[in-house]
Amino acid sequence: MRIVRHFADLPEEARGAAIAVGNFDGVHRGHLGVIGEAGRIAKTAGAPWAVMTFEPHPRSVFAPQTPPYRLTPIRAKAREIAALGVDYLFVLRFNLAFSQMAAEDFVRDIIVEGVQARHVVCGYDFVFGHGRRGDSELLLRSGRTDGFGFTCVQQVRDGEGEGFSATRARACLRNADPSGATHVLGRPFEIEGHVAIGDRRGRTIGYPTLNLSLGEYVRPVNGVYAVRVALGEGANTVWRDGVANLGLRPTFGKEEVVLEAHLFDYDGDLYGKRVRVALIDFLRPEKKFDGIAELKAQIAEDAENARRILARA
Repeated sequence: MRIVRHFADLPEEARGAAIAVGNFDGVHRGHLGVIGEAGRIAKTAGAPWAVMTFEPHPRSVFAPQTPPYRLTPIRAKAREIAALGVDYLFVLRFNLAFSQMAAEDFVRDIIVEGVQARHVVCGYDFVFGHGRRGDSELLLRSGRTDGFGFTCVQQVRDGEGEGFSATRARACLRNADPSGATHVLGRPFEIEGHVAIGDRRGRTIGYPTLNLSLGEYVRPVNGVYAVRVALGEGANTVWRDGVANLGLRPTFGKEEVVLEAHLFDYDGDLYGKRVRVALIDFLRPEKKFDGIAELKAQIAEDAENARRILARA
């Protein structure tokens, strides 16, 4: 998949694509319905398959003081979209100036003249342009006038009739339900980043950990999780089981939320390496211990519980 950030760089073979348009934070099962529909249309028409998204997320521009909420920062979003087989990812820079663009201008300047879309696909709730005045009705009318096809995909629901959404996935994570988030996303929620040098206290008690800052990721509820960790080993990605604490580490009086993951039966050096930690199941809330001995005993119990859960998973 090729990532295109400027129309001046748009290769000729990318023009005339069937394009799924949206924010796609989480690339969840509802989003797959939108992106997949663009893929089916592209295949039928013999056209390129593309996704158009916006970075940073508009919420971070309009409400920068709100707590972190991202399910998939751009690196993770691009990886999940590429895994679907998409040919091109158009990443439009979203800022206050862009937000002032009239919806009609967005269609003319970007959809019609910029990428020369053959067909546009969006979700039922997609809105765009200044004042959020652009919607599926505008895209339908514009398509008839400007010569591109348009499809609006209705909400995708699960067997219980509940819709898949990023809001639902975030709620699951904040309510100690990572398996619920997995159901919405179609895969476990992951936190990705470079392993930072921490206090190295875990090594002294027999449980070395890799430490990740959460950055712009949504904050799942603090606590202990059964996890799987993706490590790059040569050209391959290898998943290893582990147990992780996400939180403030109250026993040691810390103030920054950090993810500390211990990998089972692994003693490699991961400092500075980029890893992905998938939250599989929630074990218990975070709590403060009276001393190292009590903490060590609890970690041993947590590790055993995590091994049992991951063996079943």
